[in-house]
Amino acid sequence: MATVDEVRGGAPAPDPRPRKKSAKPRRGTLLGQDRRLGYGLTAPAIVLLLGITAYPLVYNIWNSFHYAVPDIPFINGKLAGLANFRRMFSVGSTFMPALLHTVVFTVVSVVIEVAIGLVLALALNKSFRGRGLVRAAVFIPWAVPTVVSAEVWKEMFDPQQGFVDYALRLLHLPGGTTTWLANTDTSWVALFIADAWKNTPFVAIILIGGLQVIPAEIYEAARIDGASPWRQFRRLTLPLLKPALMVALIFRTLSAFLVFDVIYIMSNGGPGTSTETLAYLDFNAFHVDNDYGYGGAISLVLIVLCLLIAGAYTRIFRERA
Repeated sequence: MATVDEVRGGAPAPDPRPRKKSAKPRRGTLLGQDRRLGYGLTAPAIVLLLGITAYPLVYNIWNSFHYAVPDIPFINGKLAGLANFRRMFSVGSTFMPALLHTVVFTVVSVVIEVAIGLVLALALNKSFRGRGLVRAAVFIPWAVPTVVSAEVWKEMFDPQQGFVDYALRLLHLPGGTTTWLANTDTSWVALFIADAWKNTPFVAIILIGGLQVIPAEIYEAARIDGASPWRQFRRLTLPLLKPALMVALIFRTLSAFLVFDVIYIMSNGGPGTSTETLAYLDFNAFHVDNDYGYGGAISLVLIVLCLLIAGAYTRIFRERA
């Protein structure tokens, strides 16, 4: 029923009852819901990863503190404490030389691949006719399985019928009669070349992705201000490319630190043990010596070293960002 004021055309009388304030969404509640939703969506993947990796990891840790040698039943399964770890650093152990080989291989291969990959990325990021075809051709080595590429390079470095010695002799260059994989120094050269051929395109892919998100306007502004190409690269490209560089460095460093397949196929750790890396040493402990305790200890050290490398990279790039 209309009030008197409404009938007379006046404004309606104010309602004397107190009005309830509209409820505002709580920020904390919404954030909590988003967080729970994120946990729920990632839970299946986390459970699957734990199922695949947790048991082998825990079993490996157990092995590293026990004598796990099936060929010697009277000590198999007995508690070893830190004996497997002390064995790594004992006199005559091959662990420290293998660690040195691993570090050298990692540093040299990562420097070569990142340097060449950056040059390739800068070249392929420019617009030119046939760029898509050139990119596809450059990325082919990365698509080739490592086992296949290592076998190909092993044949290419063969002194009798390999292409490398043939090309050097044809061009009258030194090294045309080199037995590459029978000498310590030349075997490392062969390994570096094979690994760089395989993995440099991977670095270039990541860096091209980082270059493509850099706005072109900043380069135009820099050119207007008179900045030279080198100054643009040093002041603009490198700082803005740091996230992509961090990803490339972490992936390639960890991959090179765990290198096994190219060593196993091309040099088999030789000549002698001159190209033996930690992953190759770990393989021998597990599958040649059947010493799961010592192999587990090496694996555990590898995991810790990889975590330290990843953490160091993250800290360095975060401080310089």
